[in-house]
This record gives sequence, structure tokens and C-alpha cells, in this order.
Amino acid sequence: MKILKPGGWPRPKGYANGISTSGRLIFTAGVIGWDENESVVSHVFEKQFDKTLENILAILAEDGARADHIVRLTIYVTDKVEYLARRDEIAPIWKARMGDHYPAIALVEVKGLLNSAAKVEIEATAVVPE
Repeated sequence: MKILKPGGWPRPKGYANGISTSGRLIFTAGVIGWDENESVVSHVFEKQFDKTLENILAILAEDGARADHIVRLTIYVTDKVEYLARRDEIAPIWKARMGDHYPAIALVEVKGLLNSAAKVEIEATAVVPE
């Protein structure tokens, strides 16, 4: 995996500008922070974020992928202000689930998600080296 950072650009904080890689591709659907009964785990943003990452990693593990195989995340949030206000709480969750791995990430604020209790939904793309 090669992190792409054009010369003279500042180092991104918490994401990569781009990643180059080759291997077997795995794509997830939009994943939310719900349990095996399809119940959202909490109304607290960071708890939903944590469960969402846990769920993504569980999906990827079904085909032998790990957190460090993720090359792209699209994060949909219903409230950008809440996301920004919770960054200090999200940072240790990210570290626990993803370590020092920062894929290419897009963050998009949306009017709502299909599950009205969800505050965050994440799509992942992973590449497993062959």
C-alpha cells in the first residue's frame, strides 16, 4: 500500500489524500452501529461510531481482511457539528479499532439515514494483498 501525498502539500490529519494498492477488493454496504437484532446500540454519537467500526471490521473479517486493508471510507453523519464536537471522544475509538491506519476518507453530512436512530453510517473499501 502506498500513501499518495503530492509534494508541498501538508500532511493530512486523520486521513490519507489517496492510496495506491493492488489485490482482492472487498466493499461493504453502508454500515451503522446496530447489534445482531438490528437495534441501534445507543443515541450517543461516539458509541454508534465505535459499533459501526466494529461491524465493518466483522464484515471484512469474513473474507480475511483487517483494518489495515481498508483503503477508503465514506462516513455519512447527520450532524457535522456533533461530529466535530466529538472528535476527542472518537480519537481513542479510532485508535483502538484502526490503530495508526488512516485510509482515504470522505465525510458527508446528510439530512438523514434510512434508520432514523442512526447518526453515522460508513461504507468501506478494502484491498487484501494477494
